[in-house]
Amino acid sequence: MAPFAGWNMPIQYDGIIAETLHTRSAVSCFDICHMGEFLLKGDPQACGLERLVTARLGDMPTASCRYGSILNEKGGVLDDLIVYRKGPADWMIVVNAATIEKDKKHFQTHLKPGAEFHDVSADTGKIDLQGPLSRDIIKAIAPKAADLAYYTFIETEILGRPGLVSRTGYTGELGYELYLPSQEIPALWKKLLDDPRVKPAGLGARDVLRLEMGYSLYGQDINEETTPLEAGLEKFVDFKKDFIGKGTLESKMKTGVRHQRIYLRTLSRRSPRHEHHIFIGGQKKGLVTSGTFSPHLNCGIGMGFLDNIPAARGLDICVGDDKIKIEAVITDKPFVKHTSLKQ
Repeated sequence: MAPFAGWNMPIQYDGIIAETLHTRSAVSCFDICHMGEFLLKGDPQACGLERLVTARLGDMPTASCRYGSILNEKGGVLDDLIVYRKGPADWMIVVNAATIEKDKKHFQTHLKPGAEFHDVSADTGKIDLQGPLSRDIIKAIAPKAADLAYYTFIETEILGRPGLVSRTGYTGELGYELYLPSQEIPALWKKLLDDPRVKPAGLGARDVLRLEMGYSLYGQDINEETTPLEAGLEKFVDFKKDFIGKGTLESKMKTGVRHQRIYLRTLSRRSPRHEHHIFIGGQKKGLVTSGTFSPHLNCGIGMGFLDNIPAARGLDICVGDDKIKIEAVITDKPFVKHTSLKQ
């Protein structure tokens, strides 16, 4: 059995392709303890939380989750995150590992006096179950969570210990996130892997799975220089409310963005790579931000930014560098369709 790795998630256990295929056909567990968790108490409008996040929070039902971003004044993405509403004025915010300190400072700077903010990242552990069989596994671990609807959560017992289980996911498959105090995570990890249907999966498989769905990775596909408009994340921005960076985004909507997000697949098993150039008619017209080999499609897939020129689906392009050119075509996301995500 694979040992629990703690806050250093391995790239792979049995191999990236094997782990990717197992997640889509059965169920895998991912050690995500490196992610950050903040707790906040306060009315979303009065405490300043509403102004910090691009998604509308005030109308969220209790026990629901919502995806959004926090932006700088220039509209650049400081981080993408998921907000959990535990009560009318009780929140949990899950952020990316590499941005915990930056996000913490941003929240503390912009939250209003009276807001109770706590960084509980070091004390909180997280394991994710992903795959079409994950509901069968969760029934034995946290039975009250088995019937959760998509983007909801429940505070319930996990192996007899108080915890929280949500159903969001980043692989495109049915999945659950299990939160427990960090010291209790090794026992949960062992219990999950005692079931022969469950196998561990690492960062490599997670990256392939999320890219097959066309999901952005912070620090690679989006960053502080990228706006949600360029990244194709405008549906997670509520322009009916005030938020940091709104003015810049509204201006860009009028003048146009400098880049546009595209999705591409190669015409062979060769894969695009991060920072490969995108060529149209032999000219450099953009940059690949993420690329990999998809074992489900048996070809290379990727996403990137194209200079502000027409980029219709089906357009023939090449990706690579000055020495290597890989034939590809612009396509739609997700690359892998008909998954178990909302079953």
